[in-house]
Amino acid sequence: MISRAESAAATRRALLDAAAELLDSGGLDAVTLRAVGARAGVTRGAPYRHFLDKESLLIAVGTRAWDTLGDRMQALRAEPGLSAAEKIRGGLLALIDVGRFQPHLYKLMFSNPPGDPTALARAAQRSQTEFLAVVADLVGEQEARRYAALLISSANGIAGLQASGQLADPKWGGVSAEDLTDTLVDMIAGKGRHA
Repeated sequence: MISRAESAAATRRALLDAAAELLDSGGLDAVTLRAVGARAGVTRGAPYRHFLDKESLLIAVGTRAWDTLGDRMQALRAEPGLSAAEKIRGGLLALIDVGRFQPHLYKLMFSNPPGDPTALARAAQRSQTEFLAVVADLVGEQEARRYAALLISSANGIAGLQASGQLADPKWGGVSAEDLTDTLVDMIAGKGRHA
């Protein structure tokens, strides 16, 4: 028999899963507490017991996405068989993949919700701290912040070009997100060797 706390946690997970699915399929407008509850198969009042409003639900969805990226970056960082450059590449591609395959979630992750404008920036901290540590392994502590910010902002641009379809324009010569990521990492790795 499951406890009340376990049941509540399972309901919350189901609501977050349903909200993420609705977000993926229809964007922010598709996510309402009523639609989320219906998709999760819970009582009409269940979403309101777990989330104050739509914004708090969306913050939870965005936070969970950042937590997933943080887990991925932590796993990459702990992988002894990968070089720092390979770990950076893996982290960047994980972020770019969210932008490619879940563009509405990606946009949410980088948003500033009106009721708590720093909520998702706070949620990003662990992922970004893990990434920063790997970049420091490659270029040293003194240069890590500058290069990590350059890499993350470049990944954001790559994800945007990919999501908009502009990266597929023939003028770019068939370059892929992976190609661009490799170029970025190679450039930073070259700087790291000269640091």
